[in-house]
Amino acid sequence: MNVIETTGLTKTYKGMRAIDDLTMHIKSNTITGVIGRNGAGKTTLLKILAGYIKETTGRVNVFSEHPFNSLYVSANSIFIDDQMVFPDALTLGELLKEGERFYADWDMTFAKNLFDYFSFHPNQRHKQLSKGKKTTFNMIFGLATRCTLTIFDEPTTGMDAAVRKDFYRVLLKDYLAHPRTILISSHYLDEMDHLLEDVLLIDEGQQVLHMPMDDLKAYAVSLIGPAAVVGQWLHDKTVLAKKQPAPGMMQAVVKKDFPIEQAEKIGIKTVPVNAGDVCIHLTAKTKGGIDDVLQ
Repeated sequence: MNVIETTGLTKTYKGMRAIDDLTMHIKSNTITGVIGRNGAGKTTLLKILAGYIKETTGRVNVFSEHPFNSLYVSANSIFIDDQMVFPDALTLGELLKEGERFYADWDMTFAKNLFDYFSFHPNQRHKQLSKGKKTTFNMIFGLATRCTLTIFDEPTTGMDAAVRKDFYRVLLKDYLAHPRTILISSHYLDEMDHLLEDVLLIDEGQQVLHMPMDDLKAYAVSLIGPAAVVGQWLHDKTVLAKKQPAPGMMQAVVKKDFPIEQAEKIGIKTVPVNAGDVCIHLTAKTKGGIDDVLQ
């Protein structure tokens, strides 16, 4: 069953397309990474799915409903980001109690255990927290709702490395115990690739790829060898990037749609390419990298 479906989805701001003709679907009970560079359209897409903003053209369904102004979508989903605003009049302890009143599947024991673990005080107020503590509290609130659709937009902003590690661990353990559909947007893939089942990579509002994480990890290979040999080998390959690591040598990242033994037999060294680097290469500017700017 698909929790999310979009067809030809477009969102325009002042003539600029933040989302451009996006067609995709998200299956139920999966953790999907929405990956892309800054400004790729990740936040705009997630806010459309959460019902916060309305699309310009195209079709979008969440739980088989149009999400904008949908009470059903609102009651069964939550959108967590570092801009989340809570009422100033309520303490953190009172916010947890209000969460329990609003969300049918709220787990107060789970929320309080995390609340204590991360050293929050019930009488603190959200606006008085540091940036890292705010995002940590937002994470606790989002997970405790146990919403059928839980959306995290850059959830680790401001967190230190230890808290990020704890966040990923608790998210995965809680998901395994209570499966639901989780979307996590980020421009950092490597530190959370162990969480994800699927990856949706977008760039300039368009879908670049949407595939299982395991397939993305095997998507590309790096070829290293004499420039003449590697250059000839590339003539019928999908090249994602190439550079000259040393005089007379060439390194090329290519889509791995061929037996790598063929390259190794003629003296080309093959090196795996991690999923994060694949995403960087697929969304790189076609006119070269930073080294071209500095020439």
